[in-house]
Amino acid sequence: MPSTLKVGIVGCAGRGSSFFAPFHANPRTCVHALCDINPEGLAQVAADQGVDLTYSDCEEMLDGAGIDILMVGTPMPFHASQAIMALERGIHVLSEVPACVSVDEAKLLVGAARKSNAHYMMAENYCYIRTNVLIEQLIREGLFGEPYYGEGEYVHELKELNEVTKWRRKWQTGVNGNTYPTHSLGPLLQWFEQRVTAVSCAGAGHHYTDPRGDYYENEDSTTMLCRLERGGLAQIRLDMLSNRPHNLTYYAVQGTDGCYEAPRGFGDDHKIWLKSHCSDPNQWVSLSEFEGHLPDKWLNPPQEALESGHWGGDYMEVCDFIDAITADEAPPIGIDIAMDMTLPGLVSQVSIAEGSRWVEVPDPRKW
Repeated sequence: MPSTLKVGIVGCAGRGSSFFAPFHANPRTCVHALCDINPEGLAQVAADQGVDLTYSDCEEMLDGAGIDILMVGTPMPFHASQAIMALERGIHVLSEVPACVSVDEAKLLVGAARKSNAHYMMAENYCYIRTNVLIEQLIREGLFGEPYYGEGEYVHELKELNEVTKWRRKWQTGVNGNTYPTHSLGPLLQWFEQRVTAVSCAGAGHHYTDPRGDYYENEDSTTMLCRLERGGLAQIRLDMLSNRPHNLTYYAVQGTDGCYEAPRGFGDDHKIWLKSHCSDPNQWVSLSEFEGHLPDKWLNPPQEALESGHWGGDYMEVCDFIDAITADEAPPIGIDIAMDMTLPGLVSQVSIAEGSRWVEVPDPRKW
């Protein structure tokens, strides 16, 4: 393995640009090549970052740039095909979310990952939010007892953004169901350490039109109920259309010996109740009282992490990905877990189209 891993970023003038800082900060990587179909944006980003190798075609970059890692930062419908091209060439992949946009794509991506000697990781950075990491640690220490119920919500009004990043109008608000599940579901699955076996999805109807006067195909607010393989239940809400302030990171978890709720909005706090630590059975305490349980890298993060996007999550997930490559071990959000976070949302589209019936979620480990 080379001492410095060369990184190519596709979609570098868009979402991929968020990964410049964490890759630059990692001593084991260098940003070596850039790709985007926006020529002006590509030229500007390349100049800003001091990168000489630029491409307008991802496959040409994979074949000609000599990169070790592909960072996929393109719109959703390109994630799977670009990841597959890289894996087939033995190039490691860090992919934006979700992993794919159909079950057929999922099967192709899993097949490519199984055959490749390269590593695949999905960059679900909400799993790396500091408070979510803390809750996972407390659960691992047994302080929640047995977790059996969770909630996740991604409420992000983006009607104007649909017109700027036009792919969203088709792939996020142009399909009915939970079209963007991984930010809400990902942390819960890490807490529960089990997959979703079936989903039922319902919507609140259509109340908004786009600038052309067409109703959005995605119902304004959808709720996806998820059965977990050991009997638990998760409730996932997606709302990208309702007129209201954002609330991107609401989570809750209930266990036999404890519970947690994230803030819902203005003036709220992360609150927790643990049977073993709280004398009053009806009194919340602040989650901040338990920060000492965080792993050391989160208690004392480097300055690069503090300056990185998504509350330091982008930096931490890149570190974990590079650690996995260096040790030749499975990344924390490898291909199977990426599918566990992605497939329920795809199956929800079937459920909501068929009267919210429960629909089985395939297990990618059996493919």
